Amino acid sequence: MKLLTRLACSAAAALALTAAPLAALAAWEPTKPVEFVVPAGTGGGADQMARFIQGVVAKNKLMKQPIIVVNKSGGAGAEGFLDVKGDKGNGHKIVITLSNLFTTPLATGVPFNWRDLTPVQMLALDQFVLWVNEESPHKTAKAYLDAVKAGAPNSFKMGGTGSKQEDQIITVMIEKAAGKKMTYIPYKGGGDVAVQLVGNHVTSTVNNPIEAESHWRAGKLRPLCVMDKAPMPYKTKLTATQSWADIPTCASAGLPVDYVMLRGIFMPPGVTPDQVAFYTDLFKKVRALPEWKDFMDKGAFNTTALSGQEFFDWLGKNEQMHRVLMREAGFLAQ
Repeated sequence: MKLLTRLACSAAAALALTAAPLAALAAWEPTKPVEFVVPAGTGGGADQMARFIQGVVAKNKLMKQPIIVVNKSGGAGAEGFLDVKGDKGNGHKIVITLSNLFTTPLATGVPFNWRDLTPVQMLALDQFVLWVNEESPHKTAKAYLDAVKAGAPNSFKMGGTGSKQEDQIITVMIEKAAGKKMTYIPYKGGGDVAVQLVGNHVTSTVNNPIEAESHWRAGKLRPLCVMDKAPMPYKTKLTATQSWADIPTCASAGLPVDYVMLRGIFMPPGVTPDQVAFYTDLFKKVRALPEWKDFMDKGAFNTTALSGQEFFDWLGKNEQMHRVLMREAGFLAQ
């Protein structure tokens, strides 16, 4: 009996010793609500994607804690980036990034660089489409470019999100192709930009598909071309006659402009590998959902997704690309 008792005690002790390391290795997960920072205004592409993610994570119970979306658009997104940069080690905060990840520090000199954050996941690349009002006389990208060339300087009004950011960089690229200056009018977010074009307050915009899709469906806006190397693959008709796949690339339509934008997830600096792993796994689950495929289809995204070293390398190359584009446009901070 004593022998059995000793054996039982030994087994219990061994179990206790193995349980401690197992507990220590338990996967990290949030223990309170996660703040999801959007460094842009409401209604734009980044805001729509963040709120979509918030909804599908809750609907599919992909994590125990809720996600709270917070817009911090001040200073062309600098407010949001500096907030995340300053919250070192906080595993309960993530930020969705667009190309202002590169353009804002380059244009303003704000003390921030993407390397100050922790890269987690490229979710997709967002397209830019040249849009005009449905009542516009310009039926093709070439006709639009020819009209800019023939018009008086600054007579064409381009609406865009922010100053010295993606939309204005693209506007400068169009100006170079036309050899003619345009009037660039900045607004707070892509939703506002689309509404301004519907109201004919500007001549054109370079909105992301998701920002103008509903107005296109309603017959208010007309897409002329997409600024990617290949046409979009989405063939479902969104109007009586057109799908995203029917929109030609700008280069093939006579407008030599090519530009896509990041939709990615970062965390504050100093977070742990297991915290990064939690969100990498979370977004893997999100991207596997049928709702995500529908969202990609509706917004006509380029579905390229990267993480780890591949994502890090892509970020370095694109930062340098933006530095060159912004230097050519005269947008670099002095």
